[in-house]
Formats: sequence, C-alpha cells, structure tokens
Amino acid sequence: MSYLLVCQEWDRLCVNHMIRQRTGYNVAESANTKSKPIAATSTMKKIMADHFLGLDRARKEGTEKIAWCTSVGPAELLHAMGFEVYFPENHAAMLGATRMATDLIPAANAMGYSPDICSYLTADIGSYVKGVTPLTKAYGIERVPKADVLVYNTNQCRDVQDWFAYYAREWNVPLVGIHTHRNIKAVEDYHISDLVSQIKDMIPVLETVSGNRFDMERLREVVGLSLECTKLWREVLECGAAIPAPLTFFDATIHMGPAVVLRGLPQAVDYYRLLLEELRQRIKHNVPAIDEETHRIYWDGMPIWGKLRDLSAQFASLKTNVVASTYCNSWIFDAFDPACPFESMARAYTELFIVRDDSFKEAYMETWIKRFSIDGIIFHDAKTCPNNSNSRYMMPQRMRDKMRLPVLVVNGDLNDLRCYSEEQARTNIEAFVEQLDEKVR
Repeated sequence: MSYLLVCQEWDRLCVNHMIRQRTGYNVAESANTKSKPIAATSTMKKIMADHFLGLDRARKEGTEKIAWCTSVGPAELLHAMGFEVYFPENHAAMLGATRMATDLIPAANAMGYSPDICSYLTADIGSYVKGVTPLTKAYGIERVPKADVLVYNTNQCRDVQDWFAYYAREWNVPLVGIHTHRNIKAVEDYHISDLVSQIKDMIPVLETVSGNRFDMERLREVVGLSLECTKLWREVLECGAAIPAPLTFFDATIHMGPAVVLRGLPQAVDYYRLLLEELRQRIKHNVPAIDEETHRIYWDGMPIWGKLRDLSAQFASLKTNVVASTYCNSWIFDAFDPACPFESMARAYTELFIVRDDSFKEAYMETWIKRFSIDGIIFHDAKTCPNNSNSRYMMPQRMRDKMRLPVLVVNGDLNDLRCYSEEQARTNIEAFVEQLDEKVR
C-alpha cells in the first residue's frame, strides 16, 4: 500500500525521509506487499519542509512573531494577524511516528505530569526538557520555535490548555484561549455567540504581541483559503469511497499534514488540488491502493503513530483496506464562510466530531460507514486520550447492533507504546479479518 513508500521518504516524522531517500531502502518490498507510491508526496515533502524551515528562520532572526496554536484552534486569526504559526500537536505526532515518544514521556512524568494524561503533552514536554526533536535529523533544526504567544481551543480536551500553560510559565509569554462547549447534540446560536466573543477578546493581546492591527479583510481572505482547503481535503478523503479505494487511512494520516499546519495558506490549496487530481486518475484507471482489495474497514479514534507502518503492512497482507476514519475527518470544516469569518470559525471549530454527544457521533459514523461500503469497524482505545476514544461507553456494541457489522476494539495509545501489545493487536486483527472472510464465504 502506498503509505509504505511514503514512509520510505517521510518516515519517522514522518520526517526522516531524507535518510530513507539516501539509502534507497524500499519499505514496501521489505514488507513483501504490493504498494503504489503517491506521486504528489514529493510536493508535500517540499511544502512541509518549507513550513518547518520558515519557522526556524523566524526563530533565529526574530523578524516575525511566532504563535503556537492547537491543531483545531483559530489558526485563521493568527495568520491574519501576521504570525508564523506552529502546531505542537504535529510535533508530538512526529515524536510518536519516530518512536521517540516512549523514551521521552518518563521525563515529563518525573516532573509531575501523570502517565495517564495526554501522551502528546508528555512526549512534547519531555522532548523540550531533554533538548531533542525529530526535526534535527530531518532538517537540521536544533529546536522547536519559542512562542511569542500561545493560543489554544479546548474543543479537543483540557490537556491542550495545561500543555500550553507549561510553556507560558517557562517562557513568560501570554497564554490565551477559547473554552468550547462539550458533549453537544446540536450546535446552537448561544454556543456560537459565546465563542465569537471569546475569539474577539483575544485580538487586543494578539495586536500587542504582533505589533499589527487587526484587519477584517485579511481575515476574510484567510478564512476563504481555509474553506478551499477543507473542501479539497473532504474530496480527497471521499475518494476512499471508490471500490477499490485509491488511498488508505494510513496514506491520509500523512497527507493530512498540510490541512493541519498550512490551513489558511495558498500552499495547502495548491497541494490538495494536485493530490486530488492524482487520486481521481487512480479511480478512473482502477488503480487500487491495495491489490485485490477484499475487505473495507472504518477506523475510529487516534492513529497509533509508532505502529502505522506495521499496521499498514498487516492490513495490506490481509487484502484489507482501512478506507475511512473519524480522525482524518477532523480537518473537514464545512462551516467556514469568509462573509462572516468570526461566526463561521466559531461554528467550524464547534461542529467537530470530538465535541459532539454520542447520538451525533453514531449518526455521523453510520453515514460514512454506509457511503464507504464498510465491512467492519475498528475502535482504537487510546490509553491516554479518553476524549478521542469512543469505545468506553458501549458505542462499539451499539454500532455493532445497529449496523450489523463486526467490531473490534484495539487497546493502545497514540504515542506511548508501553500501552500497546504488538502480539495481541496482530492476533486480534488477524482473527477479525478471518471473521470478515467467513462473512464473504
């Protein structure tokens, strides 16, 4: 499957691509699985490299202010205010993909951060106190950029606030944020008006830090670019509904990078136009991500970053494609509207799957499961991420009964591989696919 060749070039950031590229090591061949590289990957590598190197220049030269932002925070406002924007969750995922996280988490635990809280948080803070980052091997970047201001949105969890608060104390810089309503069945007007007020309240602090005045027209422009990006990203993911699918969940976890860190910038729009055209050509010419695709899986929950390559190889060997997921859909923001930027930002960042109640989540999953012709559902129960684990309150059983599909719960974590049993997961996945085989017979 094509993720394996992506790993060859962009592994362990997936950013260790330069090492892989120089050695010529072919991950797909070593795994003895048929795989088709996505040609657009080379373009993605360049724009992601430009992003990180640009941040490093800003850090060294001090010519532009740097804002840290949570991955589904108000990046549009920050871009409009002239900040270079850095997303530490992206860095934390790199730590997981490179398998550095498991060795770094104990450093944060020793400081007093519980091993039960978000392993993005503990891995990232452990990385900081140890003075190491995967960006060094990939791009020669010595350290992550110091923030001039930290901006969070609790739509994901409270951990992001506590994560950013550590750096605010460490560097004595402003910390501002948005506190989103949680467990929402329907997004109401009072939710939006509250969040609009919170977003606008950040502007005086951002003006002081950036030295720039807020410009409504610039914000409209950035929101418009985010809208184009999200539309294209949705279309990319919806290509997975084709039978056979031209991409996998594992591909999507890599190619979502621009939607996360470049949202609101023209580079993301240009990239997804390129990727989408390639995927449409694959569909037109019946080129599958996995040869002889037999089963189609829906993945709910976080990726297991340090095991993506192994899992992708296992599913490929079983002729099973994970074609849709809850996680990669997290960067679909249909509500963006440059005509009303504040209201649409508030709505977009509140309509997220993770913010909603179980009745909404189940209906959402049902729609995607039907559209993507899903044969079975896998729930990842991430030990340190309860907010993104939907397997703890009978949802797997309800979805099994409602959809009449086999369901498997995989125990693990997004970053802490001590919570993951390779043997148990491999055996359970094999048995799960055997169950799907029985249904086909």
